[in-house]
Amino acid sequence: MWRNLALFVIKNRRLLVGLLAAITVFMAWEARKVEMTYDFAQVVAPDDPDMVYFQQFKRQFGEDGNVLVLGMQDSSVYELGKFNQLRLLTDTLSRVEGVNGVLSVTRLPRLEKDTVNRTFRAVPIFHGPPASQAELDSLMRVVNEQQFYKGQLISPTTGATLLALTLDPKYLNSSRREAVMAEILGHAHRFEKDTRIRLHYAGLPYVRATMTTKVAAEMKLFVGLTIAMMALTLLMFFRTWSAVVFPLLIVLIVVVWCIGSMVLMGFKINLLTGLIPSIIIVIGIPNCTYLLSRYHYDYRKSGNQVLAMTRVVRKIGLVTLMNNTTTAIGFVVFCFTNIAILYQFGLVATINIYVAFLVSFILMPIIFTILPPPTAKQLEHLDAKPLIKLLEFFDYLVLERRRTVYLTALALAVLAGVGVSKVRAVSYMVDDLPKDSSVNSDLKFFEQHFNGVMPLEIVVDTGKAKGLLKLKNLERIDRLENYLRTQPVLTSPVSVVTALKASNQAFYNGSPAFYRLPDNSEKNYIFSYLARSQNQPGAEGNLTSKLLRSFTDSTMREARISLKIADIGSQNLDTLLSNQIRPEIDRIFKGTDLTARLTGTTIIFTKGNEFLIGTLKSSLLHAFILVGLVVLILFRSIRTVFFALLPNFFTLLLTGGIMGYFGIPLKPSTALIFSIALGIDGDNSIHLLAKFRQEMASNGRRVRAAISTTLSEAGTSMIYTSIVLFLGFSVFAFSEFGGTKALGLLMSASLLITNFSNLILLPCLLVTFEHGAKEETINQSSIRHYDDNYHAEDDELELDLGRMRKS
Repeated sequence: MWRNLALFVIKNRRLLVGLLAAITVFMAWEARKVEMTYDFAQVVAPDDPDMVYFQQFKRQFGEDGNVLVLGMQDSSVYELGKFNQLRLLTDTLSRVEGVNGVLSVTRLPRLEKDTVNRTFRAVPIFHGPPASQAELDSLMRVVNEQQFYKGQLISPTTGATLLALTLDPKYLNSSRREAVMAEILGHAHRFEKDTRIRLHYAGLPYVRATMTTKVAAEMKLFVGLTIAMMALTLLMFFRTWSAVVFPLLIVLIVVVWCIGSMVLMGFKINLLTGLIPSIIIVIGIPNCTYLLSRYHYDYRKSGNQVLAMTRVVRKIGLVTLMNNTTTAIGFVVFCFTNIAILYQFGLVATINIYVAFLVSFILMPIIFTILPPPTAKQLEHLDAKPLIKLLEFFDYLVLERRRTVYLTALALAVLAGVGVSKVRAVSYMVDDLPKDSSVNSDLKFFEQHFNGVMPLEIVVDTGKAKGLLKLKNLERIDRLENYLRTQPVLTSPVSVVTALKASNQAFYNGSPAFYRLPDNSEKNYIFSYLARSQNQPGAEGNLTSKLLRSFTDSTMREARISLKIADIGSQNLDTLLSNQIRPEIDRIFKGTDLTARLTGTTIIFTKGNEFLIGTLKSSLLHAFILVGLVVLILFRSIRTVFFALLPNFFTLLLTGGIMGYFGIPLKPSTALIFSIALGIDGDNSIHLLAKFRQEMASNGRRVRAAISTTLSEAGTSMIYTSIVLFLGFSVFAFSEFGGTKALGLLMSASLLITNFSNLILLPCLLVTFEHGAKEETINQSSIRHYDDNYHAEDDELELDLGRMRKS
């Protein structure tokens, strides 16, 4: 089959090149439509109860993650000139398309009692720019008396202040957000320049915008770095520009297909899919180097380009396909999850791994049978002395020092096991950004002055319609809110209770002493004022109505308590919710009909990471099963499955140990590594086992001699491949995203370890267990299906090539 395929490719080279060119042009046309995703990855299953409830919450109360905050700590902002510039900034931002509203000190409303109409009305504290510093100071005292805003806009301890912008979700979740964010930041930077007051930025819209921009920039950076790294590596190996230009051209064609396929499948680029073009380059180049090194090896034997290339395709076609299959397994397991971001990543990568195999096995034979034959200098890499010495050392260890190898492997495994026990699963909302990034430093500013900006929501269900009109229920909610205020990582809550307290303060002419819930004698007055306020025309009259709609349902049964929380990490968040907040809720609501449920973007994001890690663990198990199945199909031997999987388990164990000793946490980006590494590392196992079987079948050699030949011939291409992959994945270490950097470092470490496991440990296992250390041949009937009977077919092959030349 593979001989006929090779002949078909060479004979129909013009047709195939034209077909590939046409498809590439089409894919390039589609690729220009690719878009970035503007949503945080939804990694919790859509039918998960918490996700279902969160979607219900958003329909009821609206988005909780659409607030962008700008903060400052500079007392000069309360000087007349700069305060008026702040007022101008606030007014300007409120007119930006896509901004639904801006809450700022300069345009704060306060509730006033209208005794004539028996309603509450919202009146701006600042009716216009203050005319003097004295007027400003007087109005700021009024601002500070509004207890409702304490801790929300002005820090009561440090004096820091912020502006809160509510963004329209229609802009937030589309490509128009980029223009909105650019306009907002442009106005903010001009304010900084004019006033010399530094602004800090936070909120999910800002984090998402920053991450999206960085993903786009890094995707281009990684493709460029990967191409440069691969070019240098290929030039170092093969010492000819043709061996650099054409393999890179092949993988760039595959990259175009990759991006085009994303568009055709309706996917957008996110943090994971943005890595695929670089990964495809790294994975695609070994196909080319493997073909090219074997082509050089066979050309030196035969002296005939076409014959050498056809032999290569015939001999290694099936093995290379299986190698690509094991690589694809590392990604295809993600397709069996119901997590969109993993499914897309796995599907696009899997398809394009096979595309890389197909394109390289078509174009490499065509190109290198047209080009001039390799010169003697270009074939020198086959006899590289350092490489030969290294492989001879490996051969010595395998044949003479197996006990040392096993003891070393056992010691390393024990040390790795200790390291694995140190690995902790923890993730943060801005996990992937470096600690010294502006996003993280700004986030620390808001955590220091306002306790945090990440959304956290609690919904209290009274159990009955109009249950929120009962004072005893409100008092219970108030007790819960008082407890929440004691938590240093939480902001002051905003709810119907705080709105009622503000109304009570307004009823008593704004006196801060009356910022409390109304008692039984006051309750009817307050509620009647609020009821009439909801029917007042105009924006100001409807402020209380908007407030109530945002924090209660239409039946007055459920109350929303809205808070912000510091980005304390998944472990600390789980401890806070499970060991502190939920027990306190149970204690306060015990013996009542009241129940409370925690929700919000922060909880869903954290749960999503835990869910994702669990999914990736099961994906690793599936990957082991699938790789074992591929080995079983290829070699038809249960024992060979053991030979293939044990060294790769050892590699993953050592990689996990490195994570533990270097304090790299288990999170989605690092859990992802193990399945990918298993797929890639499995290639080397299959490669060595295949060569070993060929030697045993075609030459009838004894085990020890077969191992020596296998190491000397297959070891070269395996080391080349590992070096290419190591250097290719190492470019991800330049990422600003912690997860991407960890991917690069851990994958590179895994590829170094796999050389030990597959070039030393695996051959040791073969010598020990295949037939011990005895000089005896194996039963060739068990491997006859793998023997291509090369020498018998070579005469036929030369006849076929001769006919092709005549035709």
